[in-house]
Amino acid sequence: MLSADGRCKAIDAAADGYVRGEGCGVIVLHSGKATEGQEVLAVFRGSAVNQDGRSSSLTAPNGPSQQAAIRQALQASVLEPHHVTALQLHGTGTPLGDPIELGAVQAVLMGSSQRATPLQVAAAKSWIGHTEAASGVMGLLQAALSLQQLTAPGEIFHQYCKILMSMILLPFCLVTECQPYM
Repeated sequence: MLSADGRCKAIDAAADGYVRGEGCGVIVLHSGKATEGQEVLAVFRGSAVNQDGRSSSLTAPNGPSQQAAIRQALQASVLEPHHVTALQLHGTGTPLGDPIELGAVQAVLMGSSQRATPLQVAAAKSWIGHTEAASGVMGLLQAALSLQQLTAPGEIFHQYCKILMSMILLPFCLVTECQPYM
């Protein structure tokens, strides 16, 4: 379950387990319009929470439950799947979990013929490991800072991401170095 070399290779065919990390993060939520002088990193149009349900192991997410959460978030934000251009994945770096997660994303977000660009995907865990209870807020902070800078952060520890993408036949663009959002 733990990576043998201590590197989280999320979304990579070389993934061999997750890496534990420590972290904490704070986000301040404000309802309504920002007042003068307030710096806004991100605006949340909608969110969703879902319990993963039964799965075969700790590292095996439940694909249908993940699909349901993505659909709920789209509905709450009044967005169509092709409007989503970048996605911060959970991406634990396990050979079982990451393909299931990518499959759930593909099932909900990639079926539209209206998609003009590949979906950019990233996972904060390749940088900081799995920070357990803080992992969600860490991904959220990475996504918010990326939006503020209009730059997709590059993933690290990738050797075989193209092999993984071709194995599961998904039209994703894994960001392997810092680049502007599409």
